[in-house]
Amino acid sequence: MRKSTLYILSLLIILALAISACGATTPAEQVQDAAQDAAKEAEKAVEDAKETVEDAAEEAEKAVEEAADAAEEKMEEAAEVVEENAEEIVTLKVWSFTNEIQTMATAYEGRNPGVKVEYTMIPMTAGEYQTKLKAAVGTADAPDVIALEAAFVKELVESNVLADLSELLPDAEAVGTYPAVIEVGMNDGVAKAFSYQSTPGALFYRRSLAKEYLGTDDPAEVQALLADFDKYTEAAATIKEKSDGNVYMVGSSGDFQNPFFANRADPWVVDDTLVVDPMVEEYVKIAKLFRDEGYEAQAQQWQEGWFAGMNDTLVDAEGNSKQVFSYFLPTWGLPYVLAPNAASSDGSSDTSGDWGVIPGPLPYQWGGTWVGVVDGSANMDTAKDFVRFVALDEENLTNWATGVYTNEFLKAIDPNIPDDQQQAPGDFVSSQVVVEKILPSFATGELTDFLAGQNSYSGFAEAAPAVSGKLMTGSDDAIQRALNDPINQYLNGEISEEEMWTVWKDNLRIEFPDLLVQ
Repeated sequence: MRKSTLYILSLLIILALAISACGATTPAEQVQDAAQDAAKEAEKAVEDAKETVEDAAEEAEKAVEEAADAAEEKMEEAAEVVEENAEEIVTLKVWSFTNEIQTMATAYEGRNPGVKVEYTMIPMTAGEYQTKLKAAVGTADAPDVIALEAAFVKELVESNVLADLSELLPDAEAVGTYPAVIEVGMNDGVAKAFSYQSTPGALFYRRSLAKEYLGTDDPAEVQALLADFDKYTEAAATIKEKSDGNVYMVGSSGDFQNPFFANRADPWVVDDTLVVDPMVEEYVKIAKLFRDEGYEAQAQQWQEGWFAGMNDTLVDAEGNSKQVFSYFLPTWGLPYVLAPNAASSDGSSDTSGDWGVIPGPLPYQWGGTWVGVVDGSANMDTAKDFVRFVALDEENLTNWATGVYTNEFLKAIDPNIPDDQQQAPGDFVSSQVVVEKILPSFATGELTDFLAGQNSYSGFAEAAPAVSGKLMTGSDDAIQRALNDPINQYLNGEISEEEMWTVWKDNLRIEFPDLLVQ
């Protein structure tokens, strides 16, 4: 408004000056007309200015309204994005029978912020894990991913419980997954499960006892002396004699069951018929010999007496101190069983550094954990990716084997994990590519010191490619469990060998009514 008024006054002045400049005498009428015209023009200018201001106000108001609408729209869009992102957080339910895979689950969350792993650990005590798993399948409580122990992995692989994971086979090929690991997880050419472990077996022996009673503790020389079970039995007799019965060759006859069973020519079931392979009969024969001759400590596996033999605190029924010369254990047996139990609980004895490892009388594998996806999982893509990460990811397998997953590492991802959650180095992984890459790193370290300078990875790396998983079937666990009690009764002299076979076969006829048992 102020600018318009100034404009009008300027026009009037210019008009007056123009008249003066012309030197003409303007009549009063002309002056009056000019003044009236100027006033009209000024009035029009004022109106135009007013309209301009009003238009500007309207435009401003409109702009404000549009900006507000746009802001509101953006806020709504942002809210939708937040809601969508919240919905994109995938909760993956993983079940296992140990806390082992929980370590890798935490590492997976660190790599995949959009995934939350809901981890459930159910012990395998008395088949509790398998029972709950079978009950949950097909319900809303079913997990997405399940861990499968070697004892029952084939049962699930051969069922319709697990989803097809064949699309992950190229990943397995890329990391060089050992053939036996693939075989165990396959059914009729379809991949159902993969493992992060390879579990070739070995024989761990006490170096000081080998030196004293066999004349050498050198691994190559000890292997030559124990190259088959005839030689192993001869060495057992020598050690018993020279130690006056104070050193047992083995803690339990159950220790060498796996080597015999792993070297059968045929699986337990062929064409729906039970097959008792000659190696099974040979095992029973050797087990009876070791029991009768006092070559074994008669300690029950996984019980106090069995562990006591690892740290020189074993005593017999009369309280006499005894020692155990050797243990049949697989790859995981070193970091998880032997090394943790080498020192007695009271600190009075520690056998660390007094152990050697050799292939032993027979090649075999023992145990291992596979992972599979429950068919029908609502999070199928994420579940498959989790299996790929756990069993087929080179970086994860390297971290797992070399001890990268410390508690500090895991707490940086999830501060709420238990203080003891971590993975010590030494587990033998299923990838030949990773094994070859990290093998030199085990030339030194705690496990190497435990074995008096031996690289445990080196021996297992040689054994792993030769291990076969073709004999394993879904019935193995039940068949072998049914045999355990009759064998123990026979070894204890409670029943005859003939009665042992009869009791076992009768039990199988009840448990497997469709199985032909001759």
